[in-house]
Amino acid sequence: MKKHIVVIFVLVNLTLSAQETINAMFYNLLEFPNAAPGGRSGILKNIMAEFQPDIFMVCELQSEEGADDIMNITLNSETNIYSRANFIDNQSSGSELQQLIFFKTNKFSLESSEVISTTVRDINKYVLKLNTIDQETDPIFIYIYVTHLKSSQGTGNQNLRLSMVNEFTSDLATINPNSFVIFSGDFNLYTASEPAYQELLDPTNAIIMVDPIDSPGSWHNNDTYQNIHTQSTRINSPFGSGAGGGLDDRFDFITISENMMTDPKLRYIPTSYKAYGNNENCYNLDISDETCIGDYSQVLRNNLYSMSDHLPVIMQLETNKEFVLGNTDFEVVSPISIEKTIVYDQVKLLISESYSENITISVFNTLGQKTLYYVSKKEKNIHLNVSFLQSGLFYIKTNIPNAPVLKFIKK
Repeated sequence: MKKHIVVIFVLVNLTLSAQETINAMFYNLLEFPNAAPGGRSGILKNIMAEFQPDIFMVCELQSEEGADDIMNITLNSETNIYSRANFIDNQSSGSELQQLIFFKTNKFSLESSEVISTTVRDINKYVLKLNTIDQETDPIFIYIYVTHLKSSQGTGNQNLRLSMVNEFTSDLATINPNSFVIFSGDFNLYTASEPAYQELLDPTNAIIMVDPIDSPGSWHNNDTYQNIHTQSTRINSPFGSGAGGGLDDRFDFITISENMMTDPKLRYIPTSYKAYGNNENCYNLDISDETCIGDYSQVLRNNLYSMSDHLPVIMQLETNKEFVLGNTDFEVVSPISIEKTIVYDQVKLLISESYSENITISVFNTLGQKTLYYVSKKEKNIHLNVSFLQSGLFYIKTNIPNAPVLKFIKK
């Protein structure tokens, strides 16, 4: 009886854990992978290492080969923690530049993807489902739209940007009005008075969208907004592609549905929205300029300079739900990890090469009842038959000192 009380106490404490955080990033990759310099998959890996997005949204991706480079070299070269949507060639025009989303599989599953055609370029629509412990009874979905609006100044280009945003706001009417929505991309906006920006934030839309930092103004070539400028990272174009002129435009955005400002199920963390790498003192300079000192290091800013003429935009979200965390959360500190956290018949446990002791494994349900017991024989891959278990959440405890309690959902 005492053992059951202890186990229940441990499980209750697990379910009462702090808010879970989600890192999101949008990045215009600049004609990736063909634009110079070479080796940008490795440069991107170094950039990502300092923020580690859970959701990575991109534009100016040229090909599926480029998407594979990001998966294999940038994101998964050391641990297999990311997946991506299918790369689909542009349906709206002959442009080879496309959008895509990458995501951590321990936090999300991809429910659907769709292409919205426009007069210029596709808008790519994705639905991610949070891998929370109560996803069967109270699922959380994020509708993510990634875009690259028409570039350049002039009334004609403004109207094309507006027409693209109109396609997005029209699509909002097709989904649940209480949905969580992200609309991100290279918007190529010069001022908040542009029709596209006004349409995007129109309070009469089916779902109200907001700019998380609420900084309307004339952003172009205006040092008042140097803290949120994202383009250009370069005064000149030393690599033969991309724009020059130094940092003086706010082209890159992540906007969110208004409910994400307050809803505890999925909420924007105040002040987390940043022009990543912008130390707020680099107006009309190279992002790598040695005078632009601040929180973002010289090494990071050098990499951003080489990678693209745009800076990434980042923000953080939080949820009051608990993720069914996978092996990647503990791989550095624990000799045991779980390969997949959503299973049907079998749980696969991975044991590090450095651990050579026998392991006792106990599986508990949410009532604290032991449903399975296993003693390993020093094998490095342990397969537990869970086909007989009822659907639901289960916890795995071992005799390994300081090892985490692992979790999985039996379908």
